[in-house]
Amino acid sequence: MKLLEERVGSLLIRRGQPCEATASGTLLCRHTEHVQLLEAELGDRMPTLPGTPGERRAKLRIAVNDDSMSTWFITAAADFCVDRELLLDVVVDDQDHTAQRIREGDMQGAVTTLAEPMPGWRAVKLGRMRYSAVCSPAYFARHFANGLSRDALRRAPCMNFNEKDELQKRFVKRVTRADIEPPAHFVPHGAGFVGACASGFAWGMCPQRLVARELERGKLVEVLPGARFEVDLYWQSWRLSLGWLDDLSAMLKRGAKAFLD
Repeated sequence: MKLLEERVGSLLIRRGQPCEATASGTLLCRHTEHVQLLEAELGDRMPTLPGTPGERRAKLRIAVNDDSMSTWFITAAADFCVDRELLLDVVVDDQDHTAQRIREGDMQGAVTTLAEPMPGWRAVKLGRMRYSAVCSPAYFARHFANGLSRDALRRAPCMNFNEKDELQKRFVKRVTRADIEPPAHFVPHGAGFVGACASGFAWGMCPQRLVARELERGKLVEVLPGARFEVDLYWQSWRLSLGWLDDLSAMLKRGAKAFLD
């Protein structure tokens, strides 16, 4: 590493426990990842070309929101990864914040609410995910029996995916037209989030299609029947021409149609 730093004329690693890449080191790592993807693409198209890493599997790092991971994303990506022998490194984050991963420059693709493509990226609309505010019947009777008032929503605990999740807060503002910060539990897991709502200790915003069966069975009820909260999702990826990215983008768009509106 010391020799490499001398060759590039810049400190690449900040020594410590653990070591951290400097700005120059991060930039060099990103460049290396880009080159590796291009080499893997070339090796796939020209396997007899000397010097191409034909045995190396290409890896794509992608940021995806948990609701997509819990519903349509894995199904949409699975066959593609198997057929292409492609490795995925998936980072799960809130849909309103996966765009930040793009800005940080360490992703090749992201499912995001950001419609405007980042510089050097391209964006396609995947569809619209519809959310319903749900809770258990017992929770509803305990907190909302007298209506969905400001005071009731101020006191009733909600369920947030993480500290970045503002869907519940935005729903409350739409209903009450007031900035109310309800008490919140944090459960950063899709199935756990729905399970927590069904268990009766919080209400939360869940993908409508994900909880449709629980609503039919009566395990969940809508906090405000008929109310929907819609979130448009987009797929952003490098503008760089890579066959894998082009084909993955097309497959994700087709797969999303089966779940998104």
